[in-house]
Amino acid sequence: MSRAATTPTTSTAGATDNDTHTGTRTLRTTRVRRGASVLTGATLLASALTVATFPTSAHAAAPVPAGTGTGKYVALGDSYAAGAGVPGQSAGLCLRSDHNYGHLVAAALAPSSYTDKTCAGAKVSALTTSQTDAGMVVNGPQLDAVTSDTSLITLTLGGNNLGTSDVGFVDVVVACSALSVTNPFGSPCRDFYGDTLSKRLDSATAQLTDGLRKLSAKAPKAKVVVVGYPSVLPEDPKTCFGKLPATSDDLRFLRSVMDELNEKVAKAAGAAGATYVDTVGPTKGHDSCSSNRWIEGILPTSPAAPLHPNATGERVMAEAVLRSLGR
Repeated sequence: MSRAATTPTTSTAGATDNDTHTGTRTLRTTRVRRGASVLTGATLLASALTVATFPTSAHAAAPVPAGTGTGKYVALGDSYAAGAGVPGQSAGLCLRSDHNYGHLVAAALAPSSYTDKTCAGAKVSALTTSQTDAGMVVNGPQLDAVTSDTSLITLTLGGNNLGTSDVGFVDVVVACSALSVTNPFGSPCRDFYGDTLSKRLDSATAQLTDGLRKLSAKAPKAKVVVVGYPSVLPEDPKTCFGKLPATSDDLRFLRSVMDELNEKVAKAAGAAGATYVDTVGPTKGHDSCSSNRWIEGILPTSPAAPLHPNATGERVMAEAVLRSLGR
């Protein structure tokens, strides 16, 4: 998608229909980008205010006792794995919570050691390259935390590859929200993206498969558990009326994108010999438009990043991981 912005073509003598169409489309794209930029900023601000508004002191830290239930456990992944916005937060811009699903799994398993390398904004490339912000390193390569004697690895990655910014799927949702005003009864978001998101997921799937194989090569005895994304959006878009500014058709489209994301993440896990854990089923009916949310909306009402699991959502994801481990 081009970032170019031009003055809209006006109807003048000698101007062709194609000239006029091109200018109008360019103006439309520019307006969408400006609208999306404003919405993205508002969303990130809402996330920051949510973290600041809800005191972390009210939430006791999930203890991670040293033990011998498993060997060394390493948690990797993006904001869904980090528990972005869920108290208590640490690791700066990584928005890492001590109530994310990794911490809760570790508390149940009592591993000999636990390392949390999760970080908000992580794309698949974060497995092997550092995450940076304004030229400063936010989080080193996540793969560095894995050693030959690691026995358990959990990971959630791929969602941020959907967007051009570090907020991934949220980036797409805010773009769709901006587009909804251009055609309130149609599917402007689906029309705008076409097959772009599918192509991004195909690329992310190949990268993730390669990254998972590198994990296994580095820790050949480790059980690798790839945790899917939860039920962010409902099956029935009507439940989002007044809660999420996107058309009904585009909400169906966005739901299909999340379904495709999980399908391709599961495919990557299978290709690399890892275990895939579904979290859509366990969180069904508690999406961002539900009256009993485990996944927060664009404007969170419980401490969590927009369109991300709150503390209950992280706990349910942890329970799904533990079931996959026979616990």
